[in-house]
Amino acid sequence: MSVAERLTELGLELPEVAAPVAAYVPAVISGNHVYVSGQLPFVDGALAATGYLGDEVTVEQGYELSRIAVLNGLAAVASVIGSLDRVTRIVKLGGFVASASGFTQQPAVINGASELLGEIFGDIGKHARAAVGVAELPLGTPVELELIVEFT
Repeated sequence: MSVAERLTELGLELPEVAAPVAAYVPAVISGNHVYVSGQLPFVDGALAATGYLGDEVTVEQGYELSRIAVLNGLAAVASVIGSLDRVTRIVKLGGFVASASGFTQQPAVINGASELLGEIFGDIGKHARAAVGVAELPLGTPVELELIVEFT
């Protein structure tokens, strides 16, 4: 089954590549890897939410926001390699969570992205990961993700 077919089966579709909010490009190829710039949970050009996990944003909402952000990341990958069927491995996911004081459930938030990568890609979606709490993220977003993806 192609990745596009799998996305359809899951009731998902890749969004348009999110426009950069500063001086960078969404994704860069080096060798047989794609390095994806930080992706925010944009839906139709607007952030799906703002705020801090453990304050205005719940773990469940953060989980869903990380799913949105990783789909934006996959759109960036597809924009430079043409088809997600060329992906041979999701190598690493970096997750950043805007966290209120005392919030320690960053891994549960980033699980949204990790689990979705597994649903889409199966075993090649298993990846190394970081889930880090931070004081602030761009535009007040609760979640930002970056990816390293191997392809042929």
